[in-house]
Amino acid sequence: MSELNELKEKVQKAFLNWEANVYRKSTGHNPERQIEFTTASFTPVKNIYTSNDFNEEEYLSKLNFPGIYPFTRGIQPTMYRGKLWTMRQYAGFGTAAESNKRYKYLLTQGTSGLSVAFDLPTQIGYDSDDPISYGEVGKVGVAIDTLADMEILFDKIPLDKISTSMTINASAAVLLAMYIAVAEKQGVSKNKISGTVQNDILKEYIARGTYIYPPKASMRLVTNIFDYCSKEVPKWNTISISGYHIREAGSTAAQEVGFTLANGIAYVEAALKAGLNIDSFAGQLSFFFNAHNDLFEEVAKYRAARRLWARIMKERFKAKNERSMMLRFHTQTAGSTLTAQQIDNNIIRVTIQTLAAVLGGTQSLHTNSKDEALALPTEASVMTALRTQQIVAYESGVANTIDPLAGSYFVESLTDRIEKEAEDYIDKIDSLGGMIQAIENGFVQREIQEAAYKFEKEMESGNKIVVGVNKFQVEENQKPDLLKIDIKIQEEQVNFLNKIKSERDNRAVSKEIDKLKKAARGEDNLMPFILDTVKAYASVGEICNAMRDVFGEYKEQVII
Repeated sequence: MSELNELKEKVQKAFLNWEANVYRKSTGHNPERQIEFTTASFTPVKNIYTSNDFNEEEYLSKLNFPGIYPFTRGIQPTMYRGKLWTMRQYAGFGTAAESNKRYKYLLTQGTSGLSVAFDLPTQIGYDSDDPISYGEVGKVGVAIDTLADMEILFDKIPLDKISTSMTINASAAVLLAMYIAVAEKQGVSKNKISGTVQNDILKEYIARGTYIYPPKASMRLVTNIFDYCSKEVPKWNTISISGYHIREAGSTAAQEVGFTLANGIAYVEAALKAGLNIDSFAGQLSFFFNAHNDLFEEVAKYRAARRLWARIMKERFKAKNERSMMLRFHTQTAGSTLTAQQIDNNIIRVTIQTLAAVLGGTQSLHTNSKDEALALPTEASVMTALRTQQIVAYESGVANTIDPLAGSYFVESLTDRIEKEAEDYIDKIDSLGGMIQAIENGFVQREIQEAAYKFEKEMESGNKIVVGVNKFQVEENQKPDLLKIDIKIQEEQVNFLNKIKSERDNRAVSKEIDKLKKAARGEDNLMPFILDTVKAYASVGEICNAMRDVFGEYKEQVII
């Protein structure tokens, strides 16, 4: 018998002795709480985890060291000892001028990267003067109609020194083109700018709904961005494959990983089919995950995702460059966990979620503000959210060593379990013909709906406690100060759009739009054509409508 097996037997014998003679006697006098001990995703949690829950023989193959395959312990050899995560505060509201003021304020307070929120019309390719946009202009993000708005948005913000993340999907190519054009106007070449465009259309069909075109046309635009940026904008992350919204819709942690990586597989396959070399674009892929309340499950989720993606890229897609195997990710704390009741409690929730993201090795982080269950955040609540990151970074000590929870029997067991469950989902999606087919037949949506329904039932029954909602409620008479978006903003934005349309060369706009339509009917990469229309001050709505004319619109299927 090997020494390792002998040790395992000794541990198991000692465990059984402890369980019978110590644990059972104790619970006989002092019974455990009469609840089901599970993670937030309903995974059963044992009373204790031992060394037998972690196979030391697999240390090098499953954990290894930071900065090397399979990257379970982090993608950088030094992680936060070398450089802290990028502290981004997702922001944007009203007009470009108002959002520009907020960005400058955040930069003075220690934000190290910008994260742009766009309003709903911009997200789905409509101008502010379109009747469908009425009542939504500048509400959930900044209104961007033309390059003129983008110029104001980044006025006096040096794009060669600041990294920018843009949460935009269906109209991602248009907004990225505008960002490139603004940089060039600042004298900054394309190969110097850095940042991320979300550009993840598959999760829109699954969980969020801000799509425009059918899947085939949408995937063409996604891969056009991959191809263009691999040659022209090498420091840009061409996609942020997003599990965040999948989790916000009610998925479990394993579903978040499985469905997100399955989306990633679909994007890689589409890029390969379009003729791209795996190592030419894979290093520019990035991911976006949720940070939920269950601290240990979330840490395990990030570690499992890194390991599984590294294996997928190496074994399935035969990537050779180690950077192609690295799962780099941004994290945002969970908006779905914020409560309208006792909003100060949300500061504590966000702190736990921040710790989860940092202990799990995130590359950048946005912390939600306490009042976001009620409205867009005030400047004061944004400050508290940013300070949460800074206190964790500089005062908690968690950034002093790499992967500090590695070797925890509980965390390693959870990591293995989430990896296995996520891999099972990927196998199931493969058997259905891939992610697009799994979306079209409703498999993914049904799985998320069932998980969300189960959590809601658990909360209503009291098995899952949400402080201030189904337990520890109080009467609240004082209403918090909330940020209110003046309806006059819409009138201001429409007037500005009309001014730009009256002053630009409309013949040049029509000419570029016609070129874009012709290219859309063929097989050319559309990014150069979109960039030319943007530089002529064509609007988001005009550009997206041109492609609507060619591609059509996607109609959501009812999932029963």
